[in-house]
Amino acid sequence: MTLSPPGPAPVETARGASRRLTWAALPTRARLVVLVLAIDLLAALVSFSLIVVNARSAVEVEMKAALANIELIVSDTIGLAQSDSPARLLQTLELRVQGLRHVRVAVFDAEGRKVALATPRPRRETHLAPRWFADLIAPTPQRDDLPIVAQEQRIGTALITTEPLDEIDEVWGYTVSLSLASLCLNLGLLGALYLAFGRVLAPLTQLADGLTQLERHDYTARLDPPASRELAVIAERFNSVAGALAEARAANGRLNRQLLTAQDDERRRTALELHDEFGPCLFALEANAASVTRMAQGASEPDRSKLAARADEISTIVGQVQGLNRDLLNRLRPHALGQVPLAECLQLLLRNFRIRHPGTTFSGTFTDLARGYGDLIDLTVFRCIQESMTNAVRHGAARTVTVEASERAAADELHLVIRDDGAGLPADHGTPSASLDGGFRGGMGLSGMRERVEALSGTFRLDNAAPGTVVRIAIPLDPERAEDTSPIVSV
Repeated sequence: MTLSPPGPAPVETARGASRRLTWAALPTRARLVVLVLAIDLLAALVSFSLIVVNARSAVEVEMKAALANIELIVSDTIGLAQSDSPARLLQTLELRVQGLRHVRVAVFDAEGRKVALATPRPRRETHLAPRWFADLIAPTPQRDDLPIVAQEQRIGTALITTEPLDEIDEVWGYTVSLSLASLCLNLGLLGALYLAFGRVLAPLTQLADGLTQLERHDYTARLDPPASRELAVIAERFNSVAGALAEARAANGRLNRQLLTAQDDERRRTALELHDEFGPCLFALEANAASVTRMAQGASEPDRSKLAARADEISTIVGQVQGLNRDLLNRLRPHALGQVPLAECLQLLLRNFRIRHPGTTFSGTFTDLARGYGDLIDLTVFRCIQESMTNAVRHGAARTVTVEASERAAADELHLVIRDDGAGLPADHGTPSASLDGGFRGGMGLSGMRERVEALSGTFRLDNAAPGTVVRIAIPLDPERAEDTSPIVSV
């Protein structure tokens, strides 16, 4: 067994997750501003680096120019003061090199003594640039000994030392001015971006509020289209989804009401049949049983012919009750469904319609059908064919009804086509008021068929056939299904 080594790895992982969560928890506008600020800082770092590189190069150029300038000053001074004494010439040279920028010059006589003026010019010893900035820019100090020769005789020496702090102060002042201007500009830009991001992202806040309304099942939420084209598309899609959800909710409400109405209608019809059909039969059975009892309890020998007549009447009534019971059970659920192959169940359905409607011709073609496709699909196929034929006879007054059912193995679909030559669809078929049942009433209706088929991911179409109507149904089949051969108990 391998044990995981103890250590701070989970803690580190938790810290990393905490940092990620902290960044993710920031508002989008704040994250955008932080990103812009990070870009500004990076740009400032790059700019500062360029300033340092360019300033170092400029200071080096200035130092070289200053050294060359000192040599010219010394040569010029010697040329102008050839007639003066060496001491006077050195004093003049010391006076001219006082206060030069970028260099420090010390004049020494032939014995190595430093030449000093009676009233030396003061030099600025304080500098603006901080030490770290000067260290970044200042080149390596240079020292040079320049001999002073007059009348072909060396009368002294000029010790020249580069002093770049004056130039560095100028660069520092330029850098500070540029930084302050950039800071003000960036602060204004960040403020403008913060306000702009707020206006741009405001529709997203409205979208979040709208989604919250949808989450609370309030489908009346609508978004005003913003000025941004991309966000306007999102708002349009949101409004479409909200409208579709509202329509679906309304449709569900209508279907629930229809379901309750259908259940109440079925119960009412069952109660009426029990009262109008079973009641008289049971009363007749009770009357015949009482008559037989009276004849059996009589003092004289019972009349056998009357007993036989009463028995025949009882047998006839029992047959009626059995027929009514069978019809009632078939309406609640076909008793043969699941007991015999689906094609035979559909043939039995056609035969019952031929018996009940002798004036209409019913024909069916059921090819390549399996024994069964499962209780749900078999019952859907049976009910859709039953309702379609009922609508064709009851509402279309059809004289011919043709039913076709086949399995298309290539598409793994079960196809149903029910045609009739009746009156066809009403003129308002397809309008919102007629879309639920297509103008038909009774049974489970077209909406019930459509709901059954769509619950199985199938398609349902009802069209005019000129004359009559045609119902087309396609139900997808599971390619890995096994044939349903298990018996189903009828209730």
